[in-house]
Amino acid sequence: MKRIALFPGSFDPFTKGHEDIVLRGLKLFDEVVIGVGRNARKERYFPLDQMMELIEGAFQAHPAVRVISYEDLTARVARNEGAKFLLRGLRNTTDFEYENGISQVNRYVYDEIETVFLITSPDLAPISSSIVRDLHRYGQPVDTFLPYKL
Repeated sequence: MKRIALFPGSFDPFTKGHEDIVLRGLKLFDEVVIGVGRNARKERYFPLDQMMELIEGAFQAHPAVRVISYEDLTARVARNEGAKFLLRGLRNTTDFEYENGISQVNRYVYDEIETVFLITSPDLAPISSSIVRDLHRYGQPVDTFLPYKL
């Protein structure tokens, strides 16, 4: 049976830290599905279609990576995609506290799901989507933090 992991997030934008988690996840799983969550109550900074294209381009050399968008509970999306694992990156203990609660709820929704946490590589830990958005918003170059060119 294929070991499929869903890597969910808003990815607004998708950073080199996210890329690192996916590439390391490919060593553990047969397939990694990058799930770009849509939230109707939250306005994106980077358009969803643009981000999906950029992520797909960044992984075109990796056929075991797929990119989808979704607007549903993450655990239900995982079940629908045949994923038994959620892949998550942790930069610090604050991330762990947040992710731990979410992982418990995901198990409630889909009892066969396991959340796998990977610790972010130290050189990438300071990067966050919100920091990249702020830099970009105020005209600072951000390509250093992204696995693609904007």
